[in-house]
Amino acid sequence: MTDDSHTTDRRRTGHSRRQVLQAVGGATVAAAGLAGCLGQSEEAGTDGIPLVETDLKQTVPDGVAQFRHSVERWGYYPDATVPDAVTQDWRFDELNTGSHTAAKASAVPLPDGGVVFPGDTGYLIALDADGEERWRTGTDTEGRGIHGTPAVADGRVYIGAYDGVLYAVDAETGDIDWETKLGGSIGSSPLYHDGQVVMAVEYPDPEGSTFVVDAATGEVVWEDPEGRPTDHPHSTPAIDPDAGRLVCGSNDGVLYGWSYPDLEFQWSFEAEPRDNDGDIKGPIATYDGGAYFGSWNHRVYRISLEDGTEDWSFETGDLVMSGPAIDPTLDTVFIGSHDGNLYALDAQSGERHWSVETDGWLYGCPTVCDDRVLVGSRGGTVYALEKRTGEIVWTVDNEGVVSSTPRVIDGAIYYAERAPNPPEDGEDPSDEGIDTDGGGYKLVADE
Repeated sequence: MTDDSHTTDRRRTGHSRRQVLQAVGGATVAAAGLAGCLGQSEEAGTDGIPLVETDLKQTVPDGVAQFRHSVERWGYYPDATVPDAVTQDWRFDELNTGSHTAAKASAVPLPDGGVVFPGDTGYLIALDADGEERWRTGTDTEGRGIHGTPAVADGRVYIGAYDGVLYAVDAETGDIDWETKLGGSIGSSPLYHDGQVVMAVEYPDPEGSTFVVDAATGEVVWEDPEGRPTDHPHSTPAIDPDAGRLVCGSNDGVLYGWSYPDLEFQWSFEAEPRDNDGDIKGPIATYDGGAYFGSWNHRVYRISLEDGTEDWSFETGDLVMSGPAIDPTLDTVFIGSHDGNLYALDAQSGERHWSVETDGWLYGCPTVCDDRVLVGSRGGTVYALEKRTGEIVWTVDNEGVVSSTPRVIDGAIYYAERAPNPPEDGEDPSDEGIDTDGGGYKLVADE
């Protein structure tokens, strides 16, 4: 397939754009007329992607809120509406302060209307809708903290941290109900299904493994007997109940597939190496018999869940660390790339519907709502786009890298940024220019 994009270093600061934008606390907001000059949709057409009737449904367990919404990890919220214009409601300071470049965690709603926000400080923080802190619970506060997004179920918040521990935290009080040491570190997000938590775990050698843990007790129900994935699985696993599969990627460039729920290993697929191992670092999504993901070899893949063979691949212009979002009403996969483009691809063929250039790498995941797509960039911008055409509706600029996945909760948009300029190895945090204040944000409709 023709490469529709190009490789450049897009780590622009965007200062010229910020000069004409209205400041709103820690972020700046632009309407479509201002943002449109930055990146236009290519090949979207006047009517955009046609609507289809697939009759495919995602599996969202009752009373469960978790990363990408469903166990298939579609990142699809058909009942959520993205406002025509937004303004910042509040900013929570110093949520993320570290220098680790992995995508940051996202907010998840709590049962009573608040949200829980993890940070790379190692703290899991519960907030009211008005931004007031309810409680905070420490996990790996001396290392890289938390980068996965929690699962909220059964009155608990389940999260793994870089100390290799899976935690179950009381959602009301913040008390730790149980903690289970699974490995060296956990950068993946937990997957909750049928009273169990599926967790990908890393070891320092590098090695890895996959666990299933009893959600009530923290006891290990199952571990892959061969320690698969065999390299650091920073990727987040997905389940496809219809196909009877559990899948997870790894830094060795291999996608691993097990039968589900009996958990017998079935197959592996190796992404073609490039100048690296073809690392699969982003989350996996399953849809209509296929597993969708990106690779460091610049490609986006659909792999057959039945036998692990390649159905198609699409080449972007750079690494793909972003995870896919899937809209069954369009039969379309949305995914970002380090080439700075957000792509809308036909889920069956991999052909490009449209692509939109942004101001930086896209390595967080896009979120698909009723009519629009949200995504954050390394350039520090949150984008809202019309999902059928790719037209930019509005942008919000921030000082830090927006690598978390935006989440719409009760009509508001929550996201987090990496610290704007954290100290690297050997640098003193007090040095001039160092900025360790990466915030958590809530945007609301600007009416």
